[in-house]
Amino acid sequence: MTMTPVTCFEGKHAAVFGLGGSGFITAQALVAGGARVSVWDDNEHAREKARAAGLRIENLATADWRNFDSLVLSPGVPLTHPAPHWTALKARQAGVEIIGDIELFCRERQKLAPASPFVAITGTNGKSTTTALVAHLFKSFGFAVEVGGNIGTPILALAPPAQDRVHVVECSSFQIDLAPTLNPSAGILLNVTPDHLDRHGTMENYAAIKARLVENAGLAVVGIDDDISRAIADKLIKSGKSTVRVSVNKSAVEDGIVLDGTCLRRFSGGRSTLVADLAGIASLRGKHNGQNAAAAVAALGPLGLDPERIVQGLRSFPGLPHRLEEVGRNGKVLFVNDSKATNADAAEKALLSFDDVFWIAGGRAKEGGIEPLRPLFGKVIKAYLIGEASEVFARTIGGAFPYESCGSLEAAVPAAARDARVSELAEPVVLLSPACASFDQFPDFEKRGDRFRELVKALLAEKKAG
Repeated sequence: MTMTPVTCFEGKHAAVFGLGGSGFITAQALVAGGARVSVWDDNEHAREKARAAGLRIENLATADWRNFDSLVLSPGVPLTHPAPHWTALKARQAGVEIIGDIELFCRERQKLAPASPFVAITGTNGKSTTTALVAHLFKSFGFAVEVGGNIGTPILALAPPAQDRVHVVECSSFQIDLAPTLNPSAGILLNVTPDHLDRHGTMENYAAIKARLVENAGLAVVGIDDDISRAIADKLIKSGKSTVRVSVNKSAVEDGIVLDGTCLRRFSGGRSTLVADLAGIASLRGKHNGQNAAAAVAALGPLGLDPERIVQGLRSFPGLPHRLEEVGRNGKVLFVNDSKATNADAAEKALLSFDDVFWIAGGRAKEGGIEPLRPLFGKVIKAYLIGEASEVFARTIGGAFPYESCGSLEAAVPAAARDARVSELAEPVVLLSPACASFDQFPDFEKRGDRFRELVKALLAEKKAG
Protein backbone atom coordinates (compact mmCIF):
# COMPACT_ATOMS: atom_id res chain seq x y z
CA MET A 1 0.00 0.00 0.00
CA THR A 2 1.31 3.45 -0.96
CA MET A 3 1.95 5.59 2.10
CA THR A 4 4.13 8.31 3.56
CA PRO A 5 5.49 6.82 6.81
CA VAL A 6 5.81 9.61 9.37
CA THR A 7 9.40 8.89 10.37
CA CYS A 8 9.81 12.31 11.97
CA PHE A 9 7.61 11.03 14.83
CA GLU A 10 9.76 7.99 15.53
CA GLY A 11 9.82 7.33 19.29
CA LYS A 12 7.06 9.87 20.01
CA HIS A 13 3.60 9.12 21.37
CA ALA A 14 0.72 10.49 19.31
CA ALA A 15 -2.97 10.48 20.14
CA VAL A 16 -5.18 10.25 17.05
CA PHE A 17 -8.85 11.18 17.29
CA GLY A 18 -11.23 10.54 14.40
CA LEU A 19 -10.79 7.33 12.43
CA GLY A 20 -12.53 8.17 9.18
CA GLY A 21 -10.61 7.96 5.90
CA SER A 22 -7.79 10.37 6.72
CA GLY A 23 -7.58 9.55 10.45
CA PHE A 24 -7.25 5.81 9.83
CA ILE A 25 -4.45 6.34 7.28
CA THR A 26 -2.78 8.88 9.58
CA ALA A 27 -2.60 6.37 12.43
CA GLN A 28 -1.13 3.73 10.13
CA ALA A 29 1.43 6.18 8.72
CA LEU A 30 2.53 7.16 12.23
CA VAL A 31 2.94 3.51 13.22
CA ALA A 32 4.85 2.81 10.00
CA GLY A 33 7.21 5.65 10.88
CA GLY A 34 8.00 4.27 14.33
CA ALA A 35 5.67 6.30 16.53
CA ARG A 36 3.67 4.96 19.44
CA VAL A 37 0.04 5.66 18.58
CA SER A 38 -3.16 5.66 20.66
CA VAL A 39 -6.35 5.97 18.61
CA TRP A 40 -9.95 6.70 19.51
CA ASP A 41 -13.23 7.44 17.79
CA ASP A 42 -16.65 7.87 19.34
CA ASN A 43 -18.00 5.44 16.73
CA GLU A 44 -17.68 1.82 17.83
CA HIS A 45 -17.54 0.51 14.25
CA ALA A 46 -14.56 2.79 13.52
CA ARG A 47 -12.80 1.52 16.64
CA GLU A 48 -13.39 -2.10 15.63
CA LYS A 49 -11.95 -1.45 12.18
CA ALA A 50 -8.87 0.13 13.78
CA ARG A 51 -8.50 -2.75 16.22
CA ALA A 52 -8.72 -5.27 13.36
CA ALA A 53 -5.91 -3.37 11.62
CA GLY A 54 -3.69 -3.77 14.69
CA LEU A 55 -3.96 -0.19 15.94
CA ARG A 56 -3.83 0.49 19.69
CA ILE A 57 -7.23 1.61 20.98
CA GLU A 58 -7.13 3.90 24.02
CA ASN A 59 -10.06 5.83 25.43
CA LEU A 60 -8.74 9.39 25.22
CA ALA A 61 -11.46 10.56 27.62
CA THR A 62 -9.75 8.69 30.47
CA ALA A 63 -6.15 8.72 29.20
CA ASP A 64 -3.26 10.50 30.96
CA TRP A 65 -2.56 13.28 28.47
CA ARG A 66 0.88 13.93 29.96
CA ASN A 67 1.98 10.82 28.04
CA PHE A 68 1.21 12.32 24.61
CA ASP A 69 3.50 14.46 22.47
CA SER A 70 0.79 15.45 19.99
CA LEU A 71 -2.92 15.21 19.31
CA VAL A 72 -3.57 14.50 15.65
CA LEU A 73 -7.13 15.61 15.03
CA SER A 74 -9.46 14.81 12.15
CA PRO A 75 -10.28 18.01 10.21
CA GLY A 76 -13.97 17.26 10.69
CA VAL A 77 -13.66 17.78 14.46
CA PRO A 78 -14.23 21.34 15.81
CA LEU A 79 -11.00 22.97 16.96
CA THR A 80 -12.46 26.29 18.14
CA HIS A 81 -16.10 26.83 17.08
CA PRO A 82 -18.90 26.43 17.89
CA ALA A 83 -16.97 24.99 20.86
CA PRO A 84 -13.64 23.16 21.04
CA HIS A 85 -13.96 19.39 20.95
CA TRP A 86 -13.28 17.71 24.30
CA THR A 87 -10.02 16.25 22.97
CA ALA A 88 -8.83 19.75 22.05
CA LEU A 89 -9.62 20.98 25.55
CA LYS A 90 -7.74 18.09 27.14
CA ALA A 91 -4.76 18.61 24.85
CA ARG A 92 -4.55 22.33 25.65
CA GLN A 93 -4.84 21.69 29.36
CA ALA A 94 -1.91 19.27 29.12
CA GLY A 95 0.17 21.53 26.84
CA VAL A 96 -0.05 19.03 23.97
CA GLU A 97 0.12 20.41 20.42
CA ILE A 98 -2.90 19.88 18.15
CA ILE A 99 -2.12 19.16 14.50
CA GLY A 100 -3.50 17.32 11.47
CA ASP A 101 -2.31 15.07 8.67
CA ILE A 102 -1.21 17.97 6.43
CA GLU A 103 1.14 19.10 9.20
CA LEU A 104 2.59 15.60 9.51
CA PHE A 105 3.29 15.59 5.76
CA CYS A 106 4.95 19.02 5.97
CA ARG A 107 7.25 17.85 8.76
CA GLU A 108 8.12 14.68 6.88
CA ARG A 109 8.84 16.74 3.75
CA GLN A 110 11.09 19.03 5.79
CA LYS A 111 13.02 15.95 6.95
CA LEU A 112 13.22 14.04 3.67
CA ALA A 113 13.19 16.58 0.83
CA PRO A 114 12.56 20.17 1.92
CA ALA A 115 12.94 21.52 -1.63
CA SER A 116 10.62 18.96 -3.23
CA PRO A 117 7.81 20.38 -5.39
CA PHE A 118 4.67 20.84 -3.31
CA VAL A 119 1.68 22.81 -4.59
CA ALA A 120 -1.12 23.50 -2.09
CA ILE A 121 -4.48 24.89 -3.19
CA THR A 122 -7.29 26.50 -1.22
CA GLY A 123 -10.24 28.81 -1.77
CA THR A 124 -13.91 28.87 -0.93
CA ASN A 125 -14.78 27.70 -4.45
CA GLY A 126 -12.89 26.09 -7.33
CA LYS A 127 -10.13 24.37 -5.39
CA SER A 128 -10.87 20.81 -6.53
CA THR A 129 -10.90 21.70 -10.22
CA THR A 130 -7.73 23.75 -9.82
CA THR A 131 -6.02 20.94 -7.91
CA ALA A 132 -6.89 18.44 -10.63
CA LEU A 133 -5.78 20.87 -13.36
CA VAL A 134 -2.43 21.67 -11.69
CA ALA A 135 -1.75 17.94 -11.38
CA HIS A 136 -2.75 17.35 -15.01
CA LEU A 137 -0.46 20.13 -16.26
CA PHE A 138 2.53 18.83 -14.32
CA LYS A 139 1.84 15.35 -15.70
CA SER A 140 1.69 16.78 -19.22
CA PHE A 141 5.23 18.08 -18.65
CA GLY A 142 6.34 14.55 -17.74
CA PHE A 143 6.50 14.83 -13.93
CA ALA A 144 5.60 12.09 -11.48
CA VAL A 145 2.64 13.58 -9.63
CA GLU A 146 0.80 12.69 -6.41
CA VAL A 147 -2.65 14.26 -5.93
CA GLY A 148 -4.64 14.27 -2.69
CA GLY A 149 -5.73 16.06 0.43
CA ASN A 150 -9.26 17.41 0.60
CA ILE A 151 -9.91 16.30 -2.99
CA GLY A 152 -10.16 12.65 -1.95
CA THR A 153 -6.99 10.68 -1.23
CA PRO A 154 -5.59 11.47 2.25
CA ILE A 155 -2.21 13.15 1.98
CA LEU A 156 -0.42 10.43 3.97
CA ALA A 157 -1.78 7.80 1.55
CA LEU A 158 0.39 9.37 -1.15
CA ALA A 159 4.00 8.40 -1.90
CA PRO A 160 6.56 10.24 0.28
CA PRO A 161 8.06 13.62 -0.66
CA ALA A 162 10.96 13.35 -3.10
CA GLN A 163 12.93 15.77 -5.25
CA ASP A 164 11.59 14.22 -8.47
CA ARG A 165 7.96 13.94 -7.33
CA VAL A 166 5.34 16.72 -7.36
CA HIS A 167 2.69 16.73 -4.63
CA VAL A 168 -0.47 18.64 -5.51
CA VAL A 169 -2.72 18.94 -2.47
CA GLU A 170 -6.12 20.53 -1.93
CA CYS A 171 -6.46 22.05 1.55
CA SER A 172 -9.67 22.96 3.32
CA SER A 173 -9.70 25.70 5.94
CA PHE A 174 -10.03 22.98 8.61
CA GLN A 175 -6.84 21.30 7.38
CA ILE A 176 -4.92 24.58 7.20
CA ASP A 177 -5.97 25.37 10.76
CA LEU A 178 -4.24 22.15 11.86
CA ALA A 179 -1.04 22.78 9.85
CA PRO A 180 1.04 25.52 11.52
CA THR A 181 4.19 24.89 9.42
CA LEU A 182 2.44 24.58 6.04
CA ASN A 183 5.01 25.88 3.53
CA PRO A 184 4.35 24.71 -0.04
CA SER A 185 6.75 25.58 -2.83
CA ALA A 186 3.71 27.14 -4.51
CA GLY A 187 0.47 28.08 -2.76
CA ILE A 188 -2.78 29.01 -4.51
CA LEU A 189 -5.55 31.06 -2.86
CA LEU A 190 -8.42 31.32 -5.33
CA ASN A 191 -11.03 33.31 -3.42
CA VAL A 192 -12.52 33.95 0.00
CA THR A 193 -16.28 34.28 0.43
CA PRO A 194 -18.44 33.49 3.49
CA ASP A 195 -18.37 29.79 4.35
CA HIS A 196 -17.93 27.52 7.39
CA LEU A 197 -18.49 30.42 9.79
CA ASP A 198 -20.03 27.95 12.23
CA ARG A 199 -16.55 26.41 12.50
CA HIS A 200 -14.43 29.59 12.35
CA GLY A 201 -16.60 32.12 14.17
CA THR A 202 -15.98 35.19 12.02
CA MET A 203 -15.01 36.08 8.47
CA GLU A 204 -11.81 37.58 9.85
CA ASN A 205 -10.79 34.24 11.37
CA TYR A 206 -11.78 32.33 8.25
CA ALA A 207 -9.84 34.68 5.97
CA ALA A 208 -6.76 34.62 8.21
CA ILE A 209 -6.71 30.81 8.08
CA LYS A 210 -7.01 30.78 4.29
CA ALA A 211 -4.22 33.38 4.02
CA ARG A 212 -1.83 31.12 5.95
CA LEU A 213 -1.52 28.80 2.98
CA VAL A 214 0.10 31.49 0.82
CA GLU A 215 1.94 33.43 3.54
CA ASN A 216 4.68 30.81 3.87
CA ALA A 217 4.66 29.58 0.25
CA GLY A 218 7.73 29.95 -1.94
CA LEU A 219 5.45 31.34 -4.66
CA ALA A 220 2.04 32.80 -3.78
CA VAL A 221 -0.69 32.72 -6.44
CA VAL A 222 -3.74 34.75 -5.41
CA GLY A 223 -7.04 35.41 -7.14
CA ILE A 224 -7.93 39.06 -6.62
CA ASP A 225 -11.57 39.11 -7.69
CA ASP A 226 -12.91 39.49 -4.15
CA ASP A 227 -11.96 42.20 -1.67
CA ILE A 228 -10.51 39.87 0.97
CA SER A 229 -8.20 38.01 -1.41
CA ARG A 230 -7.12 41.27 -3.06
CA ALA A 231 -6.11 42.63 0.34
CA ILE A 232 -4.18 39.42 1.07
CA ALA A 233 -2.31 39.74 -2.25
CA ASP A 234 -1.49 43.41 -1.58
CA LYS A 235 -0.11 42.54 1.85
CA LEU A 236 2.06 39.73 0.43
CA ILE A 237 3.48 41.97 -2.28
CA LYS A 238 4.28 44.74 0.22
CA SER A 239 6.14 42.21 2.35
CA GLY A 240 8.30 41.22 -0.61
CA LYS A 241 6.71 37.80 -1.13
CA SER A 242 6.95 36.42 -4.66
CA THR A 243 3.32 36.77 -5.71
CA VAL A 244 1.32 36.30 -8.91
CA ARG A 245 -2.10 37.90 -9.12
CA VAL A 246 -4.78 36.19 -11.22
CA SER A 247 -8.11 37.67 -12.28
CA VAL A 248 -11.00 37.41 -14.71
CA ASN A 249 -10.93 41.20 -15.04
CA LYS A 250 -8.14 42.35 -17.34
CA SER A 251 -8.23 45.91 -15.99
CA ALA A 252 -7.52 44.65 -12.46
CA VAL A 253 -3.98 43.38 -13.05
CA GLU A 254 -0.85 45.14 -14.24
CA ASP A 255 1.36 42.13 -13.48
CA GLY A 256 -0.13 38.65 -13.41
CA ILE A 257 -2.34 36.33 -15.44
CA VAL A 258 -5.84 37.37 -16.48
CA LEU A 259 -8.79 36.08 -18.46
CA ASP A 260 -9.48 38.38 -21.42
CA GLY A 261 -12.60 37.06 -23.15
CA THR A 262 -11.69 33.41 -23.62
CA CYS A 263 -7.93 34.06 -23.61
CA LEU A 264 -5.46 33.77 -20.77
CA ARG A 265 -2.92 36.56 -20.98
CA ARG A 266 0.20 37.22 -18.94
CA PHE A 267 0.84 40.87 -18.08
CA SER A 268 4.34 41.90 -17.08
CA GLY A 269 6.08 45.26 -17.20
CA GLY A 270 3.29 46.79 -19.22
CA ARG A 271 3.42 44.06 -21.86
CA SER A 272 0.88 41.34 -22.59
CA THR A 273 1.55 37.88 -23.99
CA LEU A 274 -0.99 35.21 -24.91
CA VAL A 275 -0.84 32.12 -22.72
CA ALA A 276 -3.73 30.13 -24.18
CA ASP A 277 -7.20 30.42 -25.67
CA LEU A 278 -9.75 28.45 -23.63
CA ALA A 279 -12.46 28.61 -26.30
CA GLY A 280 -13.87 25.18 -27.01
CA ILE A 281 -12.43 23.51 -23.88
CA ALA A 282 -15.62 22.11 -22.34
CA SER A 283 -13.90 21.19 -19.06
CA LEU A 284 -12.88 24.83 -18.55
CA ARG A 285 -16.12 26.53 -19.54
CA GLY A 286 -17.05 29.75 -17.73
CA LYS A 287 -15.22 32.65 -16.12
CA HIS A 288 -14.72 30.80 -12.85
CA ASN A 289 -12.78 28.13 -14.71
CA GLY A 290 -10.81 30.87 -16.42
CA GLN A 291 -9.63 31.93 -12.97
CA ASN A 292 -8.86 28.30 -12.09
CA ALA A 293 -6.81 27.89 -15.27
CA ALA A 294 -4.94 31.15 -14.70
CA ALA A 295 -4.00 30.07 -11.18
CA ALA A 296 -2.91 26.63 -12.35
CA VAL A 297 -0.64 28.09 -15.04
CA ALA A 298 0.84 30.57 -12.55
CA ALA A 299 1.64 27.75 -10.10
CA LEU A 300 3.82 26.07 -12.74
CA GLY A 301 6.38 28.84 -12.35
CA PRO A 302 8.88 28.88 -15.25
CA LEU A 303 7.11 25.92 -16.89
CA GLY A 304 4.16 28.23 -17.48
CA LEU A 305 6.24 30.13 -20.04
CA ASP A 306 6.02 27.23 -22.53
CA PRO A 307 2.78 28.15 -24.39
CA GLU A 308 2.69 25.13 -26.68
CA ARG A 309 2.85 22.63 -23.82
CA ILE A 310 0.41 24.70 -21.75
CA VAL A 311 -2.17 24.71 -24.56
CA GLN A 312 -1.80 20.94 -25.01
CA GLY A 313 -2.23 20.40 -21.27
CA LEU A 314 -5.30 22.63 -20.98
CA ARG A 315 -7.00 21.10 -24.02
CA SER A 316 -6.48 17.54 -22.75
CA PHE A 317 -7.83 18.28 -19.26
CA PRO A 318 -10.83 15.99 -18.70
CA GLY A 319 -12.36 18.01 -15.87
CA LEU A 320 -13.93 16.60 -12.71
CA PRO A 321 -17.16 14.65 -12.32
CA HIS A 322 -20.21 16.62 -11.15
CA ARG A 323 -18.69 20.01 -12.06
CA LEU A 324 -20.14 21.24 -15.37
CA GLU A 325 -19.61 17.67 -16.61
CA GLU A 326 -20.95 17.12 -20.11
CA VAL A 327 -22.58 13.69 -19.88
CA GLY A 328 -24.10 13.41 -23.34
CA ARG A 329 -26.01 14.89 -26.26
CA ASN A 330 -29.30 14.05 -27.88
CA GLY A 331 -29.19 15.86 -31.18
CA LYS A 332 -28.91 19.55 -30.32
CA VAL A 333 -29.61 19.00 -26.59
CA LEU A 334 -26.61 19.03 -24.23
CA PHE A 335 -26.89 17.35 -20.80
CA VAL A 336 -24.68 18.79 -18.04
CA ASN A 337 -24.10 17.35 -14.56
CA ASP A 338 -23.26 20.10 -12.08
CA SER A 339 -24.40 18.24 -8.95
CA LYS A 340 -21.50 19.77 -6.98
CA ALA A 341 -23.43 23.07 -7.05
CA THR A 342 -24.86 22.72 -3.55
CA ASN A 343 -25.52 26.44 -3.05
CA ALA A 344 -26.57 29.47 -5.07
CA ASP A 345 -23.00 30.75 -5.45
CA ALA A 346 -21.94 27.53 -7.16
CA ALA A 347 -25.09 27.35 -9.30
CA GLU A 348 -24.42 30.92 -10.42
CA LYS A 349 -21.21 29.74 -12.12
CA ALA A 350 -23.20 27.20 -14.13
CA LEU A 351 -25.95 29.62 -15.16
CA LEU A 352 -23.30 32.13 -16.26
CA SER A 353 -21.74 29.43 -18.46
CA PHE A 354 -24.82 28.64 -20.57
CA ASP A 355 -27.78 30.24 -22.31
CA ASP A 356 -31.16 28.59 -22.92
CA VAL A 357 -31.17 26.44 -19.79
CA PHE A 358 -33.68 23.76 -18.84
CA TRP A 359 -32.75 23.83 -15.17
CA ILE A 360 -33.11 20.95 -12.72
CA ALA A 361 -32.87 22.47 -9.24
CA GLY A 362 -33.75 21.61 -5.68
CA GLY A 363 -32.89 19.36 -2.78
CA ARG A 364 -32.31 20.54 0.77
CA ALA A 365 -32.14 24.33 0.55
CA LYS A 366 -29.27 26.42 1.89
CA GLU A 367 -29.81 29.79 3.57
CA GLY A 368 -30.92 32.37 1.03
CA GLY A 369 -32.20 29.77 -1.41
CA ILE A 370 -32.01 30.85 -5.07
CA GLU A 371 -32.90 34.51 -4.52
CA PRO A 372 -29.26 35.56 -5.27
CA LEU A 373 -29.69 34.00 -8.74
CA ARG A 374 -32.54 36.31 -9.76
CA PRO A 375 -30.31 38.42 -12.10
CA LEU A 376 -29.71 35.22 -14.11
CA PHE A 377 -33.33 34.10 -14.35
CA GLY A 378 -33.40 35.34 -17.94
CA LYS A 379 -31.12 32.45 -18.94
CA VAL A 380 -33.66 29.86 -17.78
CA ILE A 381 -36.25 28.60 -20.26
CA LYS A 382 -37.94 26.35 -17.69
CA ALA A 383 -37.13 24.83 -14.29
CA TYR A 384 -37.80 21.32 -13.01
CA LEU A 385 -37.96 21.33 -9.22
CA ILE A 386 -37.01 18.37 -7.03
CA GLY A 387 -36.76 17.60 -3.34
CA GLU A 388 -37.61 19.53 -0.20
CA ALA A 389 -36.88 22.94 -1.73
CA SER A 390 -39.52 22.63 -4.47
CA GLU A 391 -42.13 24.85 -2.82
CA VAL A 392 -39.79 27.58 -1.62
CA PHE A 393 -38.02 27.67 -4.99
CA ALA A 394 -41.40 27.90 -6.76
CA ARG A 395 -42.30 30.91 -4.62
CA THR A 396 -38.99 32.58 -5.46
CA ILE A 397 -39.41 31.95 -9.18
CA GLY A 398 -42.97 33.24 -9.21
CA GLY A 399 -43.74 34.23 -12.79
CA ALA A 400 -40.13 34.82 -13.85
CA PHE A 401 -40.17 31.67 -16.00
CA PRO A 402 -42.20 28.44 -16.25
CA TYR A 403 -41.50 25.66 -13.79
CA GLU A 404 -42.66 22.13 -13.11
CA SER A 405 -42.68 20.44 -9.70
CA CYS A 406 -41.21 17.03 -10.49
CA GLY A 407 -40.26 15.79 -7.03
CA SER A 408 -37.47 13.50 -8.16
CA LEU A 409 -34.64 13.29 -10.68
CA GLU A 410 -36.41 10.31 -12.23
CA ALA A 411 -39.28 12.58 -13.20
CA ALA A 412 -37.24 15.74 -13.90
CA VAL A 413 -34.72 14.36 -16.40
CA PRO A 414 -37.20 13.04 -19.00
CA ALA A 415 -39.41 16.11 -18.59
CA ALA A 416 -36.52 18.50 -19.18
CA ALA A 417 -35.20 16.38 -22.07
CA ARG A 418 -38.63 16.37 -23.72
CA ASP A 419 -39.03 20.14 -23.51
CA ALA A 420 -35.48 20.84 -24.65
CA ARG A 421 -35.80 18.47 -27.60
CA VAL A 422 -38.95 20.10 -28.99
CA SER A 423 -37.69 23.64 -28.47
CA GLU A 424 -36.50 25.66 -31.43
CA LEU A 425 -33.33 26.76 -29.64
CA ALA A 426 -29.90 26.28 -31.24
CA GLU A 427 -28.31 24.52 -28.23
CA PRO A 428 -30.68 23.91 -25.35
CA VAL A 429 -28.96 22.70 -22.17
CA VAL A 430 -30.50 20.33 -19.64
CA LEU A 431 -28.58 21.41 -16.56
CA LEU A 432 -28.55 19.71 -13.16
CA SER A 433 -27.25 22.51 -10.94
CA PRO A 434 -29.36 22.07 -7.80
CA ALA A 435 -28.27 25.05 -5.66
CA CYS A 436 -29.05 22.69 -2.76
CA ALA A 437 -27.59 20.01 -0.58
CA SER A 438 -28.52 16.47 -1.60
CA PHE A 439 -29.32 15.00 1.79
CA ASP A 440 -33.10 14.89 1.42
CA GLN A 441 -32.83 12.26 -1.36
CA PHE A 442 -29.17 11.25 -1.73
CA PRO A 443 -26.28 10.60 0.69
CA ASP A 444 -24.05 13.13 -1.12
CA PHE A 445 -23.78 15.22 -4.28
CA GLU A 446 -21.75 12.46 -5.98
CA LYS A 447 -24.60 9.96 -5.72
CA ARG A 448 -27.02 12.59 -7.00
CA GLY A 449 -24.77 13.31 -9.98
CA ASP A 450 -24.23 9.61 -10.64
CA ARG A 451 -27.99 9.09 -10.75
CA PHE A 452 -28.42 12.00 -13.17
CA ARG A 453 -25.74 10.49 -15.41
CA GLU A 454 -27.44 7.07 -15.30
CA LEU A 455 -30.80 8.57 -16.22
CA VAL A 456 -29.35 10.56 -19.11
CA LYS A 457 -27.45 7.57 -20.49
CA ALA A 458 -30.56 5.40 -20.27
CA LEU A 459 -32.57 8.07 -22.07
CA LEU A 460 -29.93 8.41 -24.80
CA ALA A 461 -29.76 4.63 -25.25
CA GLU A 462 -33.55 4.51 -25.55
CA LYS A 463 -33.56 7.24 -28.21
CA LYS A 464 -30.79 5.48 -30.12
CA ALA A 465 -32.62 2.17 -30.00
CA GLY A 466 -35.83 3.88 -31.11
